[in-house]
Parts: sequence; structure tokens; C-alpha cells
Amino acid sequence: MNTPAHLIFGVAAFGTPGQPRVIAAAAAGALLPDLSLYLLVGWSMLVMNIPAEVVFREMYYSDLWQGIFAIDNSFVLWGALLGAALWRRWPVLIAFAGAGLLHLVFDFLLHNEDARRQFWPLTDWVFVSPVSYWDSSRYGGIIGPLELAVSLALCGWMLWRFKSAAMRGAVALMALAEAASANIWRFIF
Repeated sequence: MNTPAHLIFGVAAFGTPGQPRVIAAAAAGALLPDLSLYLLVGWSMLVMNIPAEVVFREMYYSDLWQGIFAIDNSFVLWGALLGAALWRRWPVLIAFAGAGLLHLVFDFLLHNEDARRQFWPLTDWVFVSPVSYWDSSRYGGIIGPLELAVSLALCGWMLWRFKSAAMRGAVALMALAEAASANIWRFIF
């Protein structure tokens, strides 16, 4: 899924109206598994001036990058964090870890050859889904529009659920970000 969709799903599932710390934690947890990707891509393209095609076709698959992704995309680490949060009954940490795990579940189901090591440090095995959220040869033409439709529906639900103007503005920005990113992979590849 596109990162804005992860944010929308995470906040919709774990954000609690009237509890800004829980909402912020859900947003942070939904974003964190992709943070290293943004930092690596941003540095490579903006500072090092490496073309997007090289970044996404070569560097993304390098041992270094995949090693970093294994850490922030580990069901083992996120699951342990959620277990500790549930044990301690910490709503902020539950929202953070829950949204992070939800991100990983969707990535598990929707990443094909770009899948990451999901069970590090226990194993380097990678589940390669037959479905991709972006690759049209692997149903991306179906999954992409479905992701957008569900994301926008969740945004509509959150606009109804969250009453503050600030939160409604944030939801509108998430919807715009998802709509803008929905077809970006067609231009990169």
C-alpha cells in the first residue's frame, strides 16, 4: 500500500476521538515501517542525485537497504512491542504498535518481488505475495483503485467520527495525499 493509505488505515483503526496522543501514536506507528525507505530514497535522490530508476530497481534490493527494512518491518519486533503494550495497558503504545503491525499485515499481503524480510531476526525468509498494490502484472490495476476507494471511504468515516476542525483538516490532507500518490508508480516504472 502507499504510505498515505497506511496512515489512513492506522488512524482509522487505532485513533481515538478526543485523545490526541493516541491519534498521534497511531499515525506514527502507521508511518514508521516506511520511514527508513523515505530517508534512504530522499538522501539518494535529493542529495546524491541518483536517478529514481536506479534507486528503486537497484538500491532498494541491496543487502544494506534490505537489512534496514528487515528491522522496521519485523512482525517479531512489532509483535513484541504490542505484547508489552497490551500487558502494561498503555493506550498510546497500543495504538503505535497496533498501527505498525497493521501496516506490516498489508505489506505482507501486497508486496511481491519488493517484499521485505518480515520475520527478522528469527529468519530471513520472505513471503512473496502473488498480489501487488502497484504492479499491474500482479493485479495492481485492481488493488490500486480498491486501496484508493477504501482509503477515501475511511476518510469519510473519520470526518464523521472526529469532530475537531484540526483533525478533520488532517483527515482531508491524508485523503489528498492518498489520491495524489495512488498512481505514482506508473510514472516511476
